[in-house]
Amino acid sequence: MSKNVILTTGIYDMIKDHVRRKKVTKQEEELLLLELKEAKQVFRRDLPNDIVTVNRRVVIKDYTENKEKEYMFVSTTKTNNKKGKLSILCDVAVATIGRQVGDIINWPFKDGERKLEILKVENI
Repeated sequence: MSKNVILTTGIYDMIKDHVRRKKVTKQEEELLLLELKEAKQVFRRDLPNDIVTVNRRVVIKDYTENKEKEYMFVSTTKTNNKKGKLSILCDVAVATIGRQVGDIINWPFKDGERKLEILKVENI
């Protein structure tokens, strides 16, 4: 994970609080704190369109399961699993947030490490 993540200040603060509340594993906590330390913070209007963030549809290839999945990451108050709207603080969102199309991430999920690639990001 050599490239720095790009986050809005609001998302940065939300992730930092998520970590502080111990909502992630110890391994995830270490990775997230390192990412946050080196993250580039920008205004929402300056966030590139190909960055994973809230209110964007994301297509991710999971190499571990050899499947492509589409996600819509929304604020924690607007989640709706039946409509495929997942919290920006769900496991896969936390692993990919601030990353951009083409990035490949190895992430220690609770059920084991998985290799993910971000294939597509678009506004919803």
